[in-house]
Amino acid sequence: MVVALTGWVDAGFAGAGAIAYLAEQMQQTARPFARLELADLMDLQQVRPTVRLVDGVSRAIDWPAIQFLAGSAGRDVVVCFGPEPSIRWRAVTEQIVGLARELRVSMAVMLGGIPAPVSHRRPVGVLATATRHSVLQEVGESRPDYAGPTGLQTVLQVALGEAGIPAVGLWAQVPHYVGTTASPAAVRALLERVRDIARVDVDLAPLDQQVDGYVALLEQNLSERPDVAEIVRQLDAAQADQVPDGDQLVSEIERFLRDEQ
Repeated sequence: MVVALTGWVDAGFAGAGAIAYLAEQMQQTARPFARLELADLMDLQQVRPTVRLVDGVSRAIDWPAIQFLAGSAGRDVVVCFGPEPSIRWRAVTEQIVGLARELRVSMAVMLGGIPAPVSHRRPVGVLATATRHSVLQEVGESRPDYAGPTGLQTVLQVALGEAGIPAVGLWAQVPHYVGTTASPAAVRALLERVRDIARVDVDLAPLDQQVDGYVALLEQNLSERPDVAEIVRQLDAAQADQVPDGDQLVSEIERFLRDEQ
């Protein structure tokens, strides 16, 4: 089961983009088989229903829901995506865990992106969390240092682990200065890890051109933003083990974020 739920942190739309790409790759075999309706569990002023035309005349309303697709990508895969509900997280979590048990899910992978003080000129790092130490040893660099508010995706990860289903959280590190822009590089990094960890077949070649165009556009924009270019220069130096002035770097990042707000 591969999961991406929106509403919490997802820098670069990494989780949402990765789940959409995977679903598209499974298009020939994927079929929707379940929906968890959220209309009565949402603050609809925050996550609004959408309207669409039917036959060019009448209109239909699509209410928020967590959706499930089943298909094949080298192995059987269930894709779970949608928004976090506003209330009744325990009940929603129990329903998803119950479904995972019925389907005999052998592993769950949760996808997302986190803003980080990294440069877009470097390969995208992916941090992992896991419900079992043995699983964490297999997935590589971990994210053991965070404690605090969290999203439904992490709540679900913990609940799946308690139900005996190994669950891994993968978090792409997206440069903080482009955290609100869709990042093909972060999407590719997540899917590469999903492929390796869960043995899911996914063709990443179509993403390579998107990544090249994304990086080229960022470089072009840097020429118009010398303040951001200086932040990137210092991040490059830091990641090359040439430690910059930490206080100055933090100050410049904070100033940049204030300007963006």
